[in-house]
Amino acid sequence: MGEQIRFGVVGSGWRSDFFLRIADALPDRFAVTGLVSRSRETAQLVESRWRVPAYPDVAALLERERPDFVVVSVPRAVAPARVIELVDQRVPVLCETPPAADLEGLVQLYERVAGRAAVQVAEQYHLSPLLNAQLAIARSGRIGSISQAVVAQCHDYHGISVMRRALGVRADEVTVSASVFRYPLLAGPDRRGDPASEDTVTATQTTARFEFRDQLGVYDFAPEQYFSWIRGNRLLIRGERGEIENEVVRYVEDFRSPMSATIQRVMTGEGGNLEGMFLRGLRFANEWAFVNPFMPARLNDDEIAIALLLEGMKKKISGGPDIYSLAEASQDHYLSLLMKQAAESGEAVRSQPQIWGGDL
Repeated sequence: MGEQIRFGVVGSGWRSDFFLRIADALPDRFAVTGLVSRSRETAQLVESRWRVPAYPDVAALLERERPDFVVVSVPRAVAPARVIELVDQRVPVLCETPPAADLEGLVQLYERVAGRAAVQVAEQYHLSPLLNAQLAIARSGRIGSISQAVVAQCHDYHGISVMRRALGVRADEVTVSASVFRYPLLAGPDRRGDPASEDTVTATQTTARFEFRDQLGVYDFAPEQYFSWIRGNRLLIRGERGEIENEVVRYVEDFRSPMSATIQRVMTGEGGNLEGMFLRGLRFANEWAFVNPFMPARLNDDEIAIALLLEGMKKKISGGPDIYSLAEASQDHYLSLLMKQAAESGEAVRSQPQIWGGDL
């Protein structure tokens, strides 16, 4: 299992709770050494609920104990300052998305911290079990060289990160066109729980085309989809020898042998199964496409992905590969900014080389 991973958290919002829940569910593998919150009331709640010490600032956190790394989970407008503060103290950082608000902020942050300390970004979607399996199958060559990816999974830079990884592109130049369509949608639950009444909201759907030299990415998402009971996630990845359409993979063994297989989720706790309630993994064509390394902990898919980020961060500090680098995060957010620009102007825009391009 390895040595326990010890990390601090800066910020006490909704996303911070994910890290606290994971450490609580897997105490042998993770420990939160402390949390920074400017609100004394919130700090008291954290201490009583999670049994984690709270501190008023980063200096107080680091004075008490030196964690392996610190998670920065604060709004994008103030995230760069917290990242720089920690890097100046030679503390590795796992920063929430996006690492800065705009292109100028991304460039300035990269100039300040690139190469000075281990800085990774907490983009978890590509690590969630189903996407993890889909992307692994796409990389395996089973469907050939990837030419197209259509992503209706998550908003802005999150969706673009999935699209870019599905296509296998890095800092490749791209032309972006986009439009917005608004339509009525029955409201579903939200972060507080199920709806109390029948209400209709206006969904804002952005559809964008990312035209690389010989590949096409399509982004198609409305944020209202996240909690909707009547809007599902979709992913289509196409190569010359097959395609992945959600859980179905169509491919050929040879030009006369069409094949089709389904990505199957293997859960415990169903029917008469008494093992507990957890995900074992996902199987495809009689092989494991994804194995949950955290079973039998009761984690949802998003929490499994974030736990993988935490493990990946520790490996990065120890000299391992990036889990999701600042360069990747900056490129994905840059592309999302271009998408918004194209949607607002109604005109296609062309990407330009950026400072982080050589590190992708």
